This record gives sequence, structure tokens and C-alpha cells, in this order.
Amino acid sequence: MPVEPEKTEPLYTPENYQPEESLGRLIADVSRRILAGFDEEMASQGMGITGAQWVILMRIARGCASTAAELCRFGHCNTGSMTRMLDRLEEKGLIRRVPSSKDRRITLLELTEAGHDLLPHLPPVAIKVLNAHLKGFSRDELDQLKGFLNRIRANSELPS
Repeated sequence: MPVEPEKTEPLYTPENYQPEESLGRLIADVSRRILAGFDEEMASQGMGITGAQWVILMRIARGCASTAAELCRFGHCNTGSMTRMLDRLEEKGLIRRVPSSKDRRITLLELTEAGHDLLPHLPPVAIKVLNAHLKGFSRDELDQLKGFLNRIRANSELPS
């Protein structure tokens, strides 16, 4: 039986709300800075891809997404921008589009040999960038932060 959420007073009110210090703004700023860190790190290593492309390659490689539509749902982006991003990855020889053998309307995405060759170099980028952004945090603080963010994500899936 589902547990009813605890009734509490709203944390944000018209009196205390400051847009520049709101949780959404802080999360968005941190997310942008981490993605920029990915861009900088990959550029310094001459990888030739962006942080956004890193995410797509990892999703395809891990089997989390095999179509443009699945990537759009995951990344909350429109099909036009996703198509352009996939076009760039295909031009770089990192992915290919393959017609589905089960449904002619579906085009599947897979890594090429060059994409597979690049794959082992991607996690170290994340490790370096995330460790730089988490400097001074303890393991317990990281686990607590992840727990808080997972609670926010779970709350976002509940009916209002």
C-alpha cells in the first residue's frame, strides 16, 4: 500500500522566493557547468565531441536508447535538434542508423567501430569532471546529495 506523503508547509512562498537562488536555477547552473566541463575536457584531449554528444554515445552504448525518439524522451529535447546531433555523430563516423528488421518505420542507432573505440575514453572524462566539481565533498555528502536529488526526481513523478 503506498505511503501518503507527509503534509508540510511549502518551502517556497511569495515572501521568500528569490529566482536566482531557487532550486531549479541552482540545479540548471550546476548541470550547465558540468556539461561545459565535459566539453572542455574532451576538447583538451582532442576527442572531437561535445558533452551532449558524450551523453548520446553512452546511452546508445549502454542500451538505454536505441532510437532518436528514446533519446529525445530521455533528454527532453525536440526531434529536430536530436536529428542534427545524430547527423553530426554519423558524419564523425561514431554512429550509424540501421533500419529495424521488425518495423520499417523505426531506425535504430548503433555505434560504429570508431564509436566503440572511443567508448573506453568516455568514462574517464566523467570521472575527472565530476571529481573536480565535487572537490571537498565526502562520500557521505555525495550519497546524501544523490539521495536528495533522487527524492526530487521521485516527487516530480507524483501527481500534483
